[in-house]
Amino acid sequence: MDINSKKALYEAFKSQDARFDGQFFVAVSSTGIYCRPVCHGKMPKFENCTFFKTAAEAEQAGYRPCLVCRPELAPDHSCANLNETAVCAAKYIEENCSRGIGVRELSAVLGCSDRHLRRLFKEAYHVTPVEYLQTCRLLLAKKLLTETDLSVLDAAMASGFGSVRRLNDAFRNKYKLSPTALRKKQNSAACTGGQIKVGLGYRAPYQWERILRFLGERAIDGVEVVKDQKYYRTVRQTDKDGRPLYGWICVEHVEKKSVLAVTLSESLLPVLSQVLSRVKMLFDLDCDPNVIYERLKGLNQVKEHAFLPGTRLPGCMDEFELCLRAVLGQQITVKAARTLAKRVAAAFGKKIETGIGGLEYVFPAPTDMASLAKPIEDQLGPLGIIASRARAIEEIASIFVKHEIEWGFMADPDQVRKRLMEIRGLGPWTANYIAMRALGYPDAFLETDAGVKEAMEGYTKKEIAAMSAEWSPWRSYAVMGLWNSLEDNEKCNHGCQR
Repeated sequence: MDINSKKALYEAFKSQDARFDGQFFVAVSSTGIYCRPVCHGKMPKFENCTFFKTAAEAEQAGYRPCLVCRPELAPDHSCANLNETAVCAAKYIEENCSRGIGVRELSAVLGCSDRHLRRLFKEAYHVTPVEYLQTCRLLLAKKLLTETDLSVLDAAMASGFGSVRRLNDAFRNKYKLSPTALRKKQNSAACTGGQIKVGLGYRAPYQWERILRFLGERAIDGVEVVKDQKYYRTVRQTDKDGRPLYGWICVEHVEKKSVLAVTLSESLLPVLSQVLSRVKMLFDLDCDPNVIYERLKGLNQVKEHAFLPGTRLPGCMDEFELCLRAVLGQQITVKAARTLAKRVAAAFGKKIETGIGGLEYVFPAPTDMASLAKPIEDQLGPLGIIASRARAIEEIASIFVKHEIEWGFMADPDQVRKRLMEIRGLGPWTANYIAMRALGYPDAFLETDAGVKEAMEGYTKKEIAAMSAEWSPWRSYAVMGLWNSLEDNEKCNHGCQR
């Protein structure tokens, strides 16, 4: 890194500008610690600072995480192209760090050799995949020891170390202290009644009211609840042995700290990293809102307040659930689609006890729907689902069961959309909507959507196409802005498919 680049990063560090949070880390040679660029500790001298792209790189260089700014709360790198192998590998490691994965499993998932993966990772992040994995586990353990009263054993198991001894060894080697000593240094939040509460950071600003409204209007009764400015839902996640675990989460906004506080049932502790990764995806915590706003602020000339800084793209917790919800929502109102989804959950989902009013069912898994007696329209017809949609749901369930489509970080949006449109009755709108929310694909534009057309009333198809090209690669966010503008003005056409 040349001196001018270092000086620019130092100025960004001095400004404590939240736009740079998670984009780099600052290691201070005089203290031996590394910080986020928003740290409020004493400003170090320029000559004592070294700048790293990732926390893993800083730790590999021998630095310990700051106890003031807590690097484990930093949002992850944002990236428009999640098909890059190194980025996919990093995301996969973060999500599965508690599962005891190794380089061989990782390279098999990514479809490349161990050697090739290590080379790509070293070029992108200047550390090996194993070193990156260790940092993910250490930071997750640090989060649990700092924010909860979980035992050291539970923290070790939940963060993927497998034993207290391994956790102790890793802490001493990297942080020069024991997990118990770390806990004594910081106040732990209570973990009571079988609940765990941890924080996930984001880059401000964040339009919490808008994303909460969006999710609330589409919430599946019995599976999701939005109340008191919080989002609740049931969760199904499989552990490392493929066994399903069931529980619930609650997400609330802590604006002063630029954090979403996630409370989850203790039953989900063995799959904690997967659940937190899903929450990040659902609430789009890794995006860089300022970069997106700079590209899309011209939307406000199309329609007043069409795009506000901090607009997020809602993802999903369960791709199969989102696919069924999209199919059920074709050419009917949002309210009608919610009713159908509720009936499916009540008829075929798993009933669980949560102690939270309105949360009763875990949405059915692909295997649940694929195993229904044939013909499937006889099973779904009594719920009010027409035969063509019932058959589409059957085919989608089969796709999931047979693993015909790669979902998650390794997904190819073009391939996913192509396969979905091979299903009779599924067109471009449905395929793009699923790509937007199930894959977090940032560049889908729903030009045929009734809400988009309403928001851009007065413009021709040709004009809309020309304008949307200028919004790439963030056209999914443009769609969200247009939908939000209608709902803000209480003019939403309730026939919209959304």
